[in-house]
Amino acid sequence: MVLPAHRTRAEDVVLYVEDSIEKRGLRPGDHIGTRADLREQTGVARATINEAIRLLQERRRIALRPGPGGGLFVAATDPVVRLGRTLLTVHGEPLAVAGAIEVREQLEPLVAAHAAQHRSAKDGRELKSLITAMKKNLDDVSQFVSINWDLHVRIAAISPNAVLRGTYVGLYEFVNQVSLVNPQPRDNDYMVRRLQVHTDLVTAIVAGDVEAARHAAEAHRHSN
Repeated sequence: MVLPAHRTRAEDVVLYVEDSIEKRGLRPGDHIGTRADLREQTGVARATINEAIRLLQERRRIALRPGPGGGLFVAATDPVVRLGRTLLTVHGEPLAVAGAIEVREQLEPLVAAHAAQHRSAKDGRELKSLITAMKKNLDDVSQFVSINWDLHVRIAAISPNAVLRGTYVGLYEFVNQVSLVNPQPRDNDYMVRRLQVHTDLVTAIVAGDVEAARHAAEAHRHSN
């Protein structure tokens, strides 16, 4: 096996393992192999194998089992992990970003409602602080957008629903990665409108007004 040079050796091994799982049709719980098997198959050093295994564990792709009959096994996956892999798979498709935006926008009223229902005083203070930061950066588009992203992630963090949080943030990050590559020009009127929409959203969340939070999220969706 010849490993390409544009990634780290450990990342190449990660891709090799993931490709092997797919090609062999392995399912959660199936045995992939051992550390020794990977060294033999890829020809890399033991330290590289250890780093690749660490990355695979972080990505919840494998589970390690010690002792006789142990080694690397395909890990069980949850919906959030599967979402991340789906987004990586469709990244190059022309309609992928539009699809991600559509799904994300459908989730926004639910995320806002959860935030209004479960916000704490600390949540309220931090959300208000982010709005203040956005207001101070109206003349700096990149900084304004960055704080805007932080605000949405912070709102989502309030929800007790881990699947909702993970799905929403994953979609947001996917869209934002593309936005960084293809930034859109924004005039001052647009920035002011965006600030007001987000201010209304935070005001409703802090007040615990679920319906107002839903309406503010809908207004946010239509103002994009």
